[in-house]
Amino acid sequence: QVQLVESGGGLVQPGGSLRLSCAASRRILRPNSMGWYRQAPGKQRELVAEITSAGSTNYVDSVKGRFTISGDNAKNTVALQMNSLKPEDTAVYYCNVRKLGVVPQNYWGQGTQVTVSS
Repeated sequence: QVQLVESGGGLVQPGGSLRLSCAASRRILRPNSMGWYRQAPGKQRELVAEITSAGSTNYVDSVKGRFTISGDNAKNTVALQMNSLKPEDTAVYYCNVRKLGVVPQNYWGQGTQVTVSS
């Protein structure tokens, strides 16, 4: 069973930065996309950023210009650089790796807490 292991969450003041990292416990061949989701208390989980196997990226509007996603498809690692953090970025962040096909595969990390507060 593949596990996604996340690291890098924590407490940061508004305007600060954090970097989240995620790595798979064993190789996932040719994933179609890797990304980060978040879920704040009382809200639905939302896509924050994703990167496809072709290298294209997609961000939710609220983080554009502040967050940057990067990934290595061959190593199954994905990172999220978060700058200019705001209190509304506070949430549990989840790593996701997805592979389409006859037998779709969809893997989730355990989640890492990001708290933006003064």
